[in-house]
Amino acid sequence: MKKNIYLFIALFYVLLPPLYAQATNKTLQVYADSHRYEKMADYNDAIKAIIPLYKTTPGDYFLNLRLGWLYYLKGKYGDSIAYYRRAVEINPQSVEALLGQSLPLLAQRNWGEVGRLMNHVIKKDYYNFYANLRLAIALRLQNKAFLAEKVDRRMLRLYPTSLDFMSELGRALKWQGKNKEARQVFRKILRLDPQNVTARDSLKIK
Repeated sequence: MKKNIYLFIALFYVLLPPLYAQATNKTLQVYADSHRYEKMADYNDAIKAIIPLYKTTPGDYFLNLRLGWLYYLKGKYGDSIAYYRRAVEINPQSVEALLGQSLPLLAQRNWGEVGRLMNHVIKKDYYNFYANLRLAIALRLQNKAFLAEKVDRRMLRLYPTSLDFMSELGRALKWQGKNKEARQVFRKILRLDPQNVTARDSLKIK
């Protein structure tokens, strides 16, 4: 009897590595297929490729994050938000999942919720580039351009040549009727990027 038990244990340890490797390779292939479809802009098949794996491991952070991204690309913003929220539930410390969730919210023009989420990120990571940029956009589009200006100026102290924050600052100033200051900002942008569409449009340069 003991001999049979030892034989079973020995076989288990012999077979376990190949089985684990096989499962790992299958998972990697699923991700590879999904990314291949994504590059082809075939978001339906990119999603279909990983759904069977998701059904077996719905608590997987990476799968939820990926589905959130793919549904965003597909334009299914409600589904995208749901998967990103699930990713946050799985890993409450994740900043990237919160940033991901802001993408479909931006697409929905839900500025209030974008602002709330980005403030949450900023509490974790005060100078997070994307959180501050998206907060500035959300504030400006809620007619809080004076607050957006503060965010833009704070970040431009760290990134003085950031075209993103310079453009947002120019917009925030223009929104407040500070046209002279706005023009100065847009002229600076053209020194860095002479063909910048936002700056040229604002300065009415053809």
